[in-house]
Amino acid sequence: MIADPHTPALQLVYDGGCPFCRHFASTSELRGGVPRLTIIDGRADAELRHALQQQGFNLATGAVLMEGERIWHGADAVAKLCSELEPSDGLLRLLQVIFGNPDRTRLLYPALLLARRLALAAKGLPVDPG
Repeated sequence: MIADPHTPALQLVYDGGCPFCRHFASTSELRGGVPRLTIIDGRADAELRHALQQQGFNLATGAVLMEGERIWHGADAVAKLCSELEPSDGLLRLLQVIFGNPDRTRLLYPALLLARRLALAAKGLPVDPG
């Protein structure tokens, strides 16, 4: 698929301290088949993280997906990204089926946040990258 240069690129901002988030982000980028997807570690990019926080989007409560001026956060970001996937990876195909539906994603998202909290605690990292 050839990306339209006039279509705004998708940018996924995630918490790079979370191993689950990092794996999902890198797998989405490498094998997700989403044209013009840029992955940004929000924990490492304090300026972007603070700009998002000022707009009400905190990485402690979910990843952020941006396309031009449009922003999705948390469950909505995951559902939107999964709906855009054209996966060549088995795990991404499964995630697309599970999280491609926004209602199902909103229902399951608290479990993802709990897993994230546990993983960060095991690594000794704060839940809120600040």
